Amino acid sequence: MSRPRAVFFGSDAIALPLLDWLVGPAGAALVDLTAVYTQPDRPVGRGQQVQANAIKRWALERGLPVHQPEKLTPEVRAAYVAAPPDLALVMAYGHILRDDFIAAAPLGTINFHASLLPGYRGASPIQSSVAAGERETGVSFMRIVRALDAGPVADREAVPIGPLDTALEIEQKLAAACVPLLARALPRLLAGGLDFAPQAAAAATFCRKLTKDDAALDFAVPAVALAARINGLNPWPAAQVDWRGQPLKFGLADAPAGTTTTEAAPGSVLGADAEGLLIATGAGVLRVRRLQKPGGRMLAAAEFLRGSPIPPGTVFASRPMPPLVAAQPFPVTPRTAG
Repeated sequence: MSRPRAVFFGSDAIALPLLDWLVGPAGAALVDLTAVYTQPDRPVGRGQQVQANAIKRWALERGLPVHQPEKLTPEVRAAYVAAPPDLALVMAYGHILRDDFIAAAPLGTINFHASLLPGYRGASPIQSSVAAGERETGVSFMRIVRALDAGPVADREAVPIGPLDTALEIEQKLAAACVPLLARALPRLLAGGLDFAPQAAAAATFCRKLTKDDAALDFAVPAVALAARINGLNPWPAAQVDWRGQPLKFGLADAPAGTTTTEAAPGSVLGADAEGLLIATGAGVLRVRRLQKPGGRMLAAAEFLRGSPIPPGTVFASRPMPPLVAAQPFPVTPRTAG
């Protein structure tokens, strides 16, 4: 008996572990991955050289057909619907899938969303959950519908968020978490025994696509909240302050236990300890553990301060911090599936 044919829609390296599982012994025994849809090659880095993304490179190395439509035009959709796969899997694709795409695969069009739905629907669930100070996130295995990440969910794989985890570390944890989730859910899906339950819509929260404006820090905010936001915005857009007329990026932070509000104005540098630069806030002391100046590398605070001292009494100006999470969807902007 032939295996069901599967295609994958995705454009981000977070999906590589699940793809490796799909073509490995366990996954290949269940489905035949026949093609990959991903974003067109884009300019990358300072040199803006056009490069293939990690998903395309992975597929080509394994001899899989790769489709890179700039837009899902009626012609693209008609070709897909005319010869649909049995199953479509999606993670961080970059195009909105229309109803004809969603309905084409008889076994379903299934998305891996990088949050524990119904929380953090939207475009930046990893960064926003870390920035909000959550202690847990995860991946949800859900059917795609046209509404924003509102489809029914069959299973979730939880991932803890450590106090010094940045969005980068959490993305790596979530990538790994896709494997046990898929290994658990896929056999049941193919056997017809996987139930998809509606989300609790009243409990939904929403996040949006990040912008450079989100790098702002308001030191009147408590240190705990500032540390979470700094960690959540690493590596991009990276929280930053103005220092000597140039942007100074903060890459990792915490709020040391036992510190209390000081008499210094929020944003005032209090000094440094062995782990980082100490800054007064509206409640407690913020300790910045990694810093980066323009043209340099992100360095541990002790190394950075040896070469570029920041004297006590320096005051970093505050800027309003745009909200990252809301109880209602943010104004409509182009978004990615996944």
